[in-house]
Amino acid sequence: MIYAIGDLHFDFSKEKPMDIFGDNWENHEEKIIDNWKKTVKEEDYVLLPGDISWGLKLDDAYPDLERIDKLPGKKIISKGNHDYWWSSMNKMESLDLKTIKFLYNNSYEYKDYSIVGTRGWAARDSFEFSEKDEKIYMREVGRLKNSLDTAKSKKIIAMLHYPPFNQDLTPNEFSKTLSEYGVKKCIYGHLHGKGHRYKYEGKVLGVEYIFVASDYLNFDIKLISEE
Repeated sequence: MIYAIGDLHFDFSKEKPMDIFGDNWENHEEKIIDNWKKTVKEEDYVLLPGDISWGLKLDDAYPDLERIDKLPGKKIISKGNHDYWWSSMNKMESLDLKTIKFLYNNSYEYKDYSIVGTRGWAARDSFEFSEKDEKIYMREVGRLKNSLDTAKSKKIIAMLHYPPFNQDLTPNEFSKTLSEYGVKKCIYGHLHGKGHRYKYEGKVLGVEYIFVASDYLNFDIKLISEE
């Protein structure tokens, strides 16, 4: 089976309390871990689309990654906007984590599925979107295409951190690209608290979108595919 949950926001240092987004975030790490252990089996896959750890450097994030590594299942991690620890593939793979793979200009195969993705970026119609943002935005679209180009299966699940829509929920370059490549499903997160009102779930241009921010899921694991 394939599961997903985004925005773990693990913090081994305990310096970044998440309850500023609501009382439901209190002890959220324990909630995620308990629900994970109840649901996921060793042969399952868990997709984690960004904002994994508050660590600023790879060494800082290692205790959080190690905790995830020891949880049941195999995990695929893509980058979020708060994953400041994210480094080169060589450095991340050198951590020798047993059950974690990192998604960055590449893809992974699981049964009949290809898993692709990238971080994404803020919508062009968002407040204060700048020329600098446009460069990052297009670079992320390019990385999504790089990942999609490596997919070996026609059944594709995409992982993005940012919502792949404009703020008015119309398709943007990310959602249009996913449709052009025939992606079946796309998971995303990033939005918390009152930001949940900007989420969308359902089909757009033939792609099924599933919102998996941890607080929206009440810190439980979301089933994406029973295959």
